[in-house]
Amino acid sequence: MSDQIVNGNLEHVPQKARPRDWPEGGAGFANKDMLKQSGRAGAMKNSRWLWPNDKRIAVVFNVCLEAWSDGKAPGISPMGNPLPPGVLDTMAISWAAYGVKTGIYRLLDAFARHGAKTSVMVSAVIAERAPEAVRAVAQAGHEVLSHSYAMDVIPALLSDDEECANIARCTRLLEQASGRKIEGWLSPRGTSKPSTPKLLAEAGYRWYGDVFDADLPYVQSFGEKKIVAIPLSYDVNDMPSMKYGTAPAMMLDAFNEVIGIARAHADELRIIDVTSHAHIFGHHRGAHYYEKIIEQAVSASDIWVATRAQVADHVLSNSPH
Repeated sequence: MSDQIVNGNLEHVPQKARPRDWPEGGAGFANKDMLKQSGRAGAMKNSRWLWPNDKRIAVVFNVCLEAWSDGKAPGISPMGNPLPPGVLDTMAISWAAYGVKTGIYRLLDAFARHGAKTSVMVSAVIAERAPEAVRAVAQAGHEVLSHSYAMDVIPALLSDDEECANIARCTRLLEQASGRKIEGWLSPRGTSKPSTPKLLAEAGYRWYGDVFDADLPYVQSFGEKKIVAIPLSYDVNDMPSMKYGTAPAMMLDAFNEVIGIARAHADELRIIDVTSHAHIFGHHRGAHYYEKIIEQAVSASDIWVATRAQVADHVLSNSPH
């Protein structure tokens, strides 16, 4: 056994979880020899890289706790008919506010019933409007990560100076509300700039999720600074329920299908995101099926249920220095 810090706590990690020959470039990052041998990201089939306790499947529960700036409204809502240009969509604003006022608490209760932890993407403006919601997430032992200041504050639209100011503002607000150090970031739309990971690493962040080019996490280095890029997958997500009217039960079906595929390919390492929005699946029907997924994941002996912070800690503790 070896010791490592996870979310501020000293935990024991089996030595078997440490690979003997880690691929060049860090976790989940294939070196040239691997690519030549397999014609694909060879790290996917690297049986020497395992999650803790020799598990090959990691499940990460993500909850989006989102809000928009004053005078701004979500671009989508249950009402499909558009308003004339310039008219503020108060229905969409009220619909989104459900997540902060009600939905997040229902989802927190679901996690508590099964002893599971989640990574909660929080728009930092919520720390100003409803700090008690952010505090409730942190006090329940979940990870609080930054989701920019608001959903309309997208890093790709900011200069580097503006982005640095946004990162600092979000960090300050979320740390004050949560009482925790904020070390993770995922931008609205997952849309940042090429310079974003460097700016985040320099600001002390350990991981970010604005990457979609790999199946597994990998480490990026900027001088002496490192940051873990953790891809966000969309196979198990509540957005189809919102966008296309699919039944919430279909998210449970999607989870079972993805897990079944992962188990059928035992030579590959997997990380599976299960993502909900507090204003969508925080309602009774969605939360009912989301909790069923939580229950199944926690009870499965071959699944490591982890937060994104725990994934980053595992990757960094096993990556070459």
